[in-house]
Amino acid sequence: MKLIVGLDVSSTELDVCFLTDDDNFPVLKEASFENDQISATQIKNFILHYVEELNIDQIVIGMEATSLYSFHPAMFFHEDPELNALNTSVFVEQPNKIKKYREVFEESKDDRIDAFYIADYFRVNRNGVSILKEEQYVALQHLTRTRLQLVEGLVRTKQHFTENIYYKCNTLSKELKSDDQNTSIFSATIMELMTADYTLDGLKALSLEEFSSLVNQLGRGRFKDPEKVAKSISKAIRGSYRLGKNHEESVDQVLSVLVRQIRSFEKSIKEIDKAIEDIVETLPEYQCLTSVPGIGKVYAGGIIAEIGQIERFDNQAQIAKFAGLFWPHKQSGKMKSDNTYLAKRGNRYLRYYLVEAANSVRRYESDYRAYYQKKYDETPKHKHKRAIVLTARKLVRLVDVLLRNHQLYAPPKERIK
Repeated sequence: MKLIVGLDVSSTELDVCFLTDDDNFPVLKEASFENDQISATQIKNFILHYVEELNIDQIVIGMEATSLYSFHPAMFFHEDPELNALNTSVFVEQPNKIKKYREVFEESKDDRIDAFYIADYFRVNRNGVSILKEEQYVALQHLTRTRLQLVEGLVRTKQHFTENIYYKCNTLSKELKSDDQNTSIFSATIMELMTADYTLDGLKALSLEEFSSLVNQLGRGRFKDPEKVAKSISKAIRGSYRLGKNHEESVDQVLSVLVRQIRSFEKSIKEIDKAIEDIVETLPEYQCLTSVPGIGKVYAGGIIAEIGQIERFDNQAQIAKFAGLFWPHKQSGKMKSDNTYLAKRGNRYLRYYLVEAANSVRRYESDYRAYYQKKYDETPKHKHKRAIVLTARKLVRLVDVLLRNHQLYAPPKERIK
């Protein structure tokens, strides 16, 4: 007989329903507990009691994925030695799947009823690919997810910086792009010139020799042609609008704050990257993924952290669906509509690292570069976005093979012309 334990988890409570797959013992118990270790131990004791009393030979503990609230109870039951000595499986399922199952019965919203439907969902064997990840993957996941949040914060801050640079010197970006020096407005030199004790009129008054010397000094000799950079900045200063005194001072204050934020984000990302590399190097999957040209330690870490044990997935299609790399109505490379969007469901962290990895791999591997270009040419709209997502979908198949077979990447042989 199978015992199914459904848990509806909130920040403070655990609503529990105990079911069996025997029609003679449908609902054994429904109760509410505190969401803490003492109450989790009480729930475990009920499980052990039913195992002994009803001759239970399999235990399924299931709950919805409720971010950090479900983490502790899930890991408690997953790692408990007494439960591990029995035939126990712990599952954490996506809420939308249980919601759809529950809506069939159209009951009113009630947490006790929710616990019942969670248990019943797992009773009918709908527990797909939600086996808990091992501890080392969870530890890595904290780092890789935090990294993405920092990257997103950095992107937003740079966008804000760009907007305020336009207020201060609206032609600067255009002139820097045309100087053939690949000078970015985010270079240390430009940020220093735009936020330190330099006014635009003060910089404009400098001779070309003085300005070139200043650029070279701030750039610590890294510019190939500091005079050309100085000319581009001077041209931008001469051609840009001027702000009123009060407005200029406010923009300067904002730019100074944003520069500090950018530097803080960049420093934090470097620290997180180092921590990711230290953990990922201890995992056997690390060598499999980093054997692919273009996939470094950080991208490998992000992919491994979200996938966890490859055995959680039956095939590569499940990984793609888990990441949200699929289109409704089975639409893929040959889009039925130019405006067909990628599915909005899925693990956004895994999707991010797969897309970033694919974008990197295509620069190194001719097979992926050709595939990207083919999809780019086929798509009338959103060319890069669609092409790189489809390339990421192709990469999923490779990731699945490498992780499932514990093998290193072997590039395909060049086709004979």
